[in-house]
Amino acid sequence: MGPQGVGKGTQAARLAETFGIVTISTGDIFRANIEGDTELGRTAKAYTEKGELVPDEVTNAMVRDRLSRPDVVDGFLLDGYPRNAAQVAELDHILSDLGWELDGVIELTADRDELLARLAKRAEDEGRTDDTPEGIRKRLEIYDAQTAPLTEAYAERGLLAKVDGVGPIPDVTDRIVTSLAAQLG
Repeated sequence: MGPQGVGKGTQAARLAETFGIVTISTGDIFRANIEGDTELGRTAKAYTEKGELVPDEVTNAMVRDRLSRPDVVDGFLLDGYPRNAAQVAELDHILSDLGWELDGVIELTADRDELLARLAKRAEDEGRTDDTPEGIRKRLEIYDAQTAPLTEAYAERGLLAKVDGVGPIPDVTDRIVTSLAAQLG
C-alpha cells in the first residue's frame, strides 16, 4: 500500500521475483484492458482519463477473477488493492471463500514533494495521460481520504509494516524484505 508514485509497482515486481510469486496489479489489469479496447477497458479509461478511480464493483470483480487462477496458489502480491474500506471487506470475503488469509501488508511511505516529482517524471517518461497535475492531485487526495486510513485497520490486525519508499530501489527492496521477515517470523 502507499500513495501513487511511492514505488509500489516497482517494488511489487522485485518482490514477486524475490519470492517467486505473482503480482496482481489493478493498474496493469486496467491498462491491459484499455489497450485491448475491451468493454472493461473502455469503462476504466473513462474514469482514469478524468483522474478518477475505477468503481469498486469493477475492481473487485477483476481481483476475484484474478485470484481464481492457478498461478496464485503458491502466493501473490496485491499492488494497488485494496484502496478503501469496501475493498478491504471484499478482499476479506474473497480470501475467506478461497480458504486464505493475508500474511502481511507493506505500506511504502514518501513525502508529498517526492511523490509529485516522481509522478511528473513518470508522466513524461511513459506518456501516461492519467498523470496530469490535476489528476495526480486528485488521486493523492483520494488516497489520503480513503486508503491511508486502511493502514490503521491492518496495523490493528498486526499485519502492517511501514517502509520508507525513498532511496535507491534495491535499498527499498531490502527494507521491505527485512520488514516482512520480522513480521512473518
